[in-house]
Amino acid sequence: MNSIPNYMTIFTAYTIFLPIMLYISINFARKKQIKKHIISQSLILAVSLAFILYFEIMVRLDGGFLKYLNIDTIPFALIIIYMAIHTLIAIAAVGGWLFLFIKSVKEYKKEGFETFSFNHKRIGQAIFIALSISVVMGVIIYLALFIF
Repeated sequence: MNSIPNYMTIFTAYTIFLPIMLYISINFARKKQIKKHIISQSLILAVSLAFILYFEIMVRLDGGFLKYLNIDTIPFALIIIYMAIHTLIAIAAVGGWLFLFIKSVKEYKKEGFETFSFNHKRIGQAIFIALSISVVMGVIIYLALFIF
C-alpha cells in the first residue's frame, strides 16, 4: 500500500460531500428559496474551484498520479482510459456548472427567477449527475491507488 498524500485525502473527502452539499443547495431552489440557492451555489462552486486548483497543482508538484500507480496490480492502459474518461466527465461537469452559474446569475439580476427556463433545471440535473459520477470515479481511483 502506498503512502497517501494529505492533499489527496483532503480532496477526496471534500468531493465525497460535494453531491450532498449540492443536493441541499438544489432543494433551496425547489422550495423557491432562490437567494439561498444562489448563495449556496456561489460558495460551493468557489470552494470547489479552489480545491480543484489546489489538487491539480499538488498532483503536478508531487510527480503526477503515475508515481502512485502499481503496474502489477492495475494494467496501465486501463488506468489511462479510466483517467481520460474521468477527466473528460469532470471537465465537462465543472465547465457546465460554471457556465450555468454565470448565465443564471445574469438572468436572475436582469429579470428575476420567474423567467428561468426549464433548461436551467435540466442542465442543472445533468451537471449534478456528471459531478456525482466524477466523484464516484475519483473515489475509485483513490481506493485503487492507495487502499487496494
